[in-house]
Amino acid sequence: MYANDARVLGLIGTTFRAAALPAIRVTVPAALAERAVAAWEHDDTTAPDPAEDPYARLQRHRAGALALIGLSITESGKLDADGNTVVDLSPELVGVAMSAADDVLRR
Repeated sequence: MYANDARVLGLIGTTFRAAALPAIRVTVPAALAERAVAAWEHDDTTAPDPAEDPYARLQRHRAGALALIGLSITESGKLDADGNTVVDLSPELVGVAMSAADDVLRR
């Protein structure tokens, strides 16, 4: 039953990607910005495990999104008066981070 709804959501997502949505300006707390930059600078040369389960795959993709946020911070982040980082991110990265928040809030 939910598989079809998930597919439709994915199709809507492809429409959003094609729309070239504008970047979203966000403020990232200093400690989290540092960790995102560290994820970008981390040299990960390990190949994905062909037998990884879906949750491990999701975690690997989220780690990649964190690294891309770190790249954005490195390239265009600006410190605000409180020492936090203000950066423009793609809506897709914002969405991935917000989706990951669901796991954090459940714990």
